[in-house]
Amino acid sequence: MIKAQKKKIVPAYVEIKGKQLRLYTFQTIIVGTGAAGYNAADTLYRLGQEDVAIVTEGIKMGTSRNTGSDKQTYYKLTLAGDSGDSVRQMAQTLFEGGSMHGDIAMTEAAMSAGCFYKLVNLGVPFPHNHYGEYVGYKTDHDPRQRATSCGPLTSRYMTEHLEKSVMEKDIPIFDGYRVVEIVTLGAGEEKRAIGLAALESESGELVLFSTDNIVYAVGGPSGIYQSSVYPQSQTCASGTALTAGARGINVTESQYGIASIKFRWNLSGTYQQVIPTYISTDMDGNNPREFLDEYFSSAGAMADAIFLKGYQWPFDPRKLEKGGSSIVDMAVFSETREKGRRVFLDFRRNPSAMQNQSGGLNFPLLGQESREYLERSGAVQNTPVERLKQMNPLAYQLYLDHKIDLSKEMLEIAVCAQHNNGGLMGNVWWESNLKHFFPVGEVNGTFGVYRPGGTALNSTQVGSTRAAQYIFENYKDSPMDAESFGKAAEEAVQRCLELIQNVTQNENAQFPQALRKGYQQRMDLCGAFLRDLPKVEAAIQECLQDIKELKSVTFAKTSSQIRDVFINLDILYTQFVYLSAIAEYIRQGGKSRGSYLIGERDLSNCARIGVKTELDEGNFSDRVCEVAFDRNNLTCEFSWQKVRPIPEGESWFETVYNQYIRHEVIR
Repeated sequence: MIKAQKKKIVPAYVEIKGKQLRLYTFQTIIVGTGAAGYNAADTLYRLGQEDVAIVTEGIKMGTSRNTGSDKQTYYKLTLAGDSGDSVRQMAQTLFEGGSMHGDIAMTEAAMSAGCFYKLVNLGVPFPHNHYGEYVGYKTDHDPRQRATSCGPLTSRYMTEHLEKSVMEKDIPIFDGYRVVEIVTLGAGEEKRAIGLAALESESGELVLFSTDNIVYAVGGPSGIYQSSVYPQSQTCASGTALTAGARGINVTESQYGIASIKFRWNLSGTYQQVIPTYISTDMDGNNPREFLDEYFSSAGAMADAIFLKGYQWPFDPRKLEKGGSSIVDMAVFSETREKGRRVFLDFRRNPSAMQNQSGGLNFPLLGQESREYLERSGAVQNTPVERLKQMNPLAYQLYLDHKIDLSKEMLEIAVCAQHNNGGLMGNVWWESNLKHFFPVGEVNGTFGVYRPGGTALNSTQVGSTRAAQYIFENYKDSPMDAESFGKAAEEAVQRCLELIQNVTQNENAQFPQALRKGYQQRMDLCGAFLRDLPKVEAAIQECLQDIKELKSVTFAKTSSQIRDVFINLDILYTQFVYLSAIAEYIRQGGKSRGSYLIGERDLSNCARIGVKTELDEGNFSDRVCEVAFDRNNLTCEFSWQKVRPIPEGESWFETVYNQYIRHEVIR
């Protein structure tokens, strides 16, 4: 479906390998309809480049529209109060997270206020006080009060308001088109993107797009994991870029944490701070038991660790000391993956060891931080769900809106993949090494190892704005004509047609969705928050074998199944690159850091000594790992680069003013 209110979009046709294929031509094409994609289209149009279009697998899909937390955070420069802040101070905070280039940190800090106020002007309901100050709070890895929120659905509000602005401009949206190939021209450092091949969902037809620029806003590689808090509608599109020649960066760095799995949602913030009960059952929901007690030295220590999961939500190997909050993640994983049981949060009652005589929470057993926080929040009610309604009624209502009443039923959980801090490489204008190709949003690996909560939402706006500015100022050539593009796209189209022909003939093979579950389980066990080199190396070989066999072991007979075949191939390519990078990091001597634990783990003495682990201690923080994938030889080449420092920058007004009016800034 093509959504354009006034414009009639008329395709050309090209013949490739005996097939007549539709071809659409635009100056710039944006792939994706999340906060990053919509902002790129909206900004380009506002700047004056109106020959733009959006291609999306589904307008209602994606992380921006479908995920959040108890209080989803947007991170920006401090805009209220008397605590000083500056662009450079915010850049320093981002940079100190490790393995992040200083010029990118500077850019994300410098543009945060402008991008934030654009959202405000579009109507995103960020809270301000009587005087118009946009007040903030501290988030994780944040020394100041830079965080703000619209509640659980911040990114959805952003997406909806940006979408409205795009719709008002009559920008064409190709809805229901899965990008399966990026068409390129040239080789080496001169290689550039010139277009796309996409599968139309309804017809199953292959459709081509010729363009001068591609803004790639497809989100993180959610489909590579089974235990995932990403929306089920979002899968994976990183492999398509990696196979086209776009390099990856820091792909070892992802975040994992406790989330609900019936309705996928982060269980951070008040969901943990109200101290629910952790329950384990057998696979049929029988034999319920509380299990966290055995991992902590006292009931109070256990309750404090649960409370701290609220703002120490991502798994962190630095928090595995005695009483550490990440022991909760380890215990949940042990119950689910190692013991084959199911784990639930019960908001209807307090942990047994923390109950007073009437069944209420025994507040004197809590540590000072937990107790004072709950008391100052007025959250002294008898049950976790009552405390949740007091502290954050919208967080309770969110589950109710999805037909889950936390006052009547338990909530099934797992340790899930939540965000990829690495991804595709980009420069300070978010342009890839693959020229004219701009990965923006989560697919761009700007975030380093430790990032303050909410920086991802800031990056969607900064990166897409920067890409739009650079394209408008520098890339104004006309796209290739139909005949020339048809010739350039032959190889990519042939790959697609051969794959379709193969899988539609394998009637005794398996459907793609059945195969995908096995692929995803492999990543859960070897490439998520627990990593061990021999298991990773074995998984790499399994992944290679799956790539080679995909054509022969898969059967697809409908257009949706054919699309799923391409998604599976993208998942496998992405898994191979990510697992190879994990192995490279460990072989180079990398230890536990970020949101993953490397090596064996012993939970037997948790209550007494915690979980022993060897931490990286910042040894790799001054480096980034770049990876190039060769799709023909199925190999990865790695390059370790020193991080670029935070630039001093030119701040003398007359100098900057003259550079600006001579168009020397955006270059």
